[in-house]
Amino acid sequence: MHVASPHFERDGARHDHLLVSRMVAPGSKVLDVGCGDGALLELLERERGVDGRGIELSHDGVSRCVARGLSVIQGDADTDLTDYPDDCFDYVILSQTLQATRRPRQVLEHLLRIGRRAIISLPNFGHWRVRAHLAFRGTMPVTESLPETWYDTPNIHFCTIRDFVELCGVIGAGIERAVALHASGRPVGVNAPWWFWNLFGTQAVFLLHRKPENSPRNGR
Repeated sequence: MHVASPHFERDGARHDHLLVSRMVAPGSKVLDVGCGDGALLELLERERGVDGRGIELSHDGVSRCVARGLSVIQGDADTDLTDYPDDCFDYVILSQTLQATRRPRQVLEHLLRIGRRAIISLPNFGHWRVRAHLAFRGTMPVTESLPETWYDTPNIHFCTIRDFVELCGVIGAGIERAVALHASGRPVGVNAPWWFWNLFGTQAVFLLHRKPENSPRNGR
């Protein structure tokens, strides 16, 4: 299940989806993990001409994807990524889903094993509005990018932008490109330090690559 900003830019496409699409080379082979209703995968096929595949946990999501004419199967990111061989995709995408997985580190490691690059988008629980809400109201916030109440949300790992950057360091993932977005969809200062993104970004998109020393061919 996706937990994402409702903001849209053009032709009904979300800002974060358009940003992800610009990170994907035309004609690439792509796997969208947790692809929801298939909106991002459809955008990638239309705008970038990718050879797209998807896996989605919910039966309803799979049905919507199939209705769009997409090649999507039902599957769980926590358990089914082990079935994919190394380097079988150019890009593996996990959009607004990492925080809803049971084992985020293992999922991210599999994404970097399966794909030559991984694109991750995630909501930022370190945004200043979230911090202020917790500090002054003492309850978990409901915001535009985190729209469910704490007892209905699929999120089980509350991650900040800084947390994710540190996880990339732990598993040896190289950050090729990263963009934080305001709630309006505008980028936060491109050359700003991580702490600034962590305070003012409602979400972020990362393009990652596997460092040579962490290649499956080198023992992983």
